[in-house]
Amino acid sequence: MGNPKKNDGTILRSDVDGKNIVTIVPPGGTFTPKQLQIEKKSGKLYWSDREGMRVMRANLDGSNIETLLDTSHGDPRPGADPTKWCAGIAVDAEGGELYWTQKGDDNAGQGRIFRANIELPIRQSPANRNDIELLYDNLPEPIDLDLDPATRMLYWTDRGDPPRGNTVNRAPMDPTLGDSKEPEILFTHLMEGIGLALDLKGGRMFFTDLTGSVYSANLDGSNQKTLVVAEGNLTGIAYAEVAVGD
Repeated sequence: MGNPKKNDGTILRSDVDGKNIVTIVPPGGTFTPKQLQIEKKSGKLYWSDREGMRVMRANLDGSNIETLLDTSHGDPRPGADPTKWCAGIAVDAEGGELYWTQKGDDNAGQGRIFRANIELPIRQSPANRNDIELLYDNLPEPIDLDLDPATRMLYWTDRGDPPRGNTVNRAPMDPTLGDSKEPEILFTHLMEGIGLALDLKGGRMFFTDLTGSVYSANLDGSNQKTLVVAEGNLTGIAYAEVAVGD
């Protein structure tokens, strides 16, 4: 994540055993990179840049860094306004859309979730796009995102105070116009919940909190389990299927 005042945020990769660490986005290539998403169809890496107030992407080797969205509205970077901080990101490749969260101030109920086309509209800039949709607002502090395109459901973690904060939530990816229905809370009592990843084939989700716990549950919130505890300050999490040899 780096120090925002020094503009030294980086993105690195390694083998799955932690060896062969390579910096693919060098210091200054992004301010404070948060959630990462690999989009396999295009071979692109997407991320939200918090104090950079941007949504960005690059090739998997770090080349061709692009800014897709700029929420700064002219503010200097690093941004001091949490309502403009981008934290979570999810990509719907088949639908051609990306989703992101803007956190808001602590416990202020300013959190929002947005959607826009993956590709920048013709003759528009990242700071001036007319295809941005506000899907949900007045949330505690939405952080990481994931999608279930088959059921058109959006899942996310929320920090902030109970009862709505420090939860895992879901809501339709396509909210009905004028529908004021509250998001469905699936898991509660997280201690600063952050990371989230879905296992769609297995019908499960995995999530983390800053006290160092990893949890799992079914996608409807049932069968809740604590998998590990007190493992340090855990933030992001990813789910990967690994082929097992004979």
